[in-house]
Amino acid sequence: MPHIYIEYTSNLKEEINIRQLMAEVHFSVLDQHSDTIPNGGFRTRAIEIDDFIIADGKEDDAFIHITMKIGRGRTEEKKEAIKQTVFDALRKGTEGIYNRRYLALSVELHEFQRETLKINNIKERYRQ
Repeated sequence: MPHIYIEYTSNLKEEINIRQLMAEVHFSVLDQHSDTIPNGGFRTRAIEIDDFIIADGKEDDAFIHITMKIGRGRTEEKKEAIKQTVFDALRKGTEGIYNRRYLALSVELHEFQRETLKINNIKERYRQ
């Protein structure tokens, strides 16, 4: 049940196609890690941040931060590979913007520490 949260500052709204970035990140992970990322439980969402201060607050700085949460059981090597895939997709999806403005990009990956409560009938489509 991997989840990706893409937080981005509202001053990027006119410069980025966030749905395209979401797709770039989401499908890069699915394409490269289908052996350990279940398709039916994988969710990506974007959250626009209106209230923020970056650095000294004097410039029109921006950020995109991605948090990925996954279930336990993957090796450290696999987790690092997934995280790198997310970061590479983020870099690719923001290359033009990064070259035009001050922009901070970051990715973190967390494992759920406890079992989660969940129900999901979407997965049934992928078991056939």
